[in-house]
Amino acid sequence: MKDPKIKIKKTDLLSDNWYVLNKVTFDYQKNDNTWITQKREVYDRGNGSAILLYNTQEKTVILTRQFRLPTYLNGNKTGMMIEVCAGMLDQDNPEQCIIRETEEETGYRLTTVHKVMETYMSPGAVTEILYLFVGQYNESMKVNDGGGVAHEEENIDVMEMCYDEACAMIDNGQIKDAKTIMLLQYAKINNLV
Repeated sequence: MKDPKIKIKKTDLLSDNWYVLNKVTFDYQKNDNTWITQKREVYDRGNGSAILLYNTQEKTVILTRQFRLPTYLNGNKTGMMIEVCAGMLDQDNPEQCIIRETEEETGYRLTTVHKVMETYMSPGAVTEILYLFVGQYNESMKVNDGGGVAHEEENIDVMEMCYDEACAMIDNGQIKDAKTIMLLQYAKINNLV
């Protein structure tokens, strides 16, 4: 299968209230060399970073719990999600972003992190690339209680738990967040905890 040729014909702004929603009209060349015109709505929320904090000695991980409106609207009765620490890049590079977000959300100050992959989480509709990291933590790195930044109106619970308990939460459906599942599985495959 060859890579298609694409010609963007028109981009219409539908919304820019929180992030940007565009309707894009484009021509797409199929494998048989014929051209078709398609229209798609594309949500641009910027790129982000996420991290699994782990403690090899204690066999624990740090996760967060917070309300996520889209999940509530799609059947999550409480809207609460258990996730790895994550945030939008804003003007930072992915590593700077996740070090900042880790301290804001969890209260742990990291100096080094290890990038494990980049991923598109919903490539059919969202432009976001998510940079995934892992980082070791211990109690000496705790500088505050975490919970998020007040001016961003974050309300984040910090959860330290045994790695095996976190994996069991995938199995029983308590953890449904893709980035969290990917990073917990990465930890298992690479014997981090």
